Amino acid sequence: MSLQHKDLAAGRWNELPLLEQMANIGSEVERALGWRAKNNAEYGLKAFERALELIDLTMEHPERRSRLKEIARMREALVDYFCGANEFKSTDISWRKYFSHFTYAARRNS
Repeated sequence: MSLQHKDLAAGRWNELPLLEQMANIGSEVERALGWRAKNNAEYGLKAFERALELIDLTMEHPERRSRLKEIARMREALVDYFCGANEFKSTDISWRKYFSHFTYAARRNS
């Protein structure tokens, strides 16, 4: 998988607060959900891959070690939902709700 967020991967991502990082991840997840609802598997997969890329960049951040377990579990649940058997019983609504809190908080702190 090639990098889609080259400028962010080059270091800009690490400059963002965690709330903004999570809100951006949520935007990509929202896109993936939207494309999936429109039965466009190709675009849905691309958005999902971008979300995974941002999650991985977040997990690599040295100051995120205290949140690593939570972020890794969220990644695991997303992969399970989009590509697995949905053992966590996630729904589009639950993912939208999860990420909406980060989006709201990031906007409020801007």
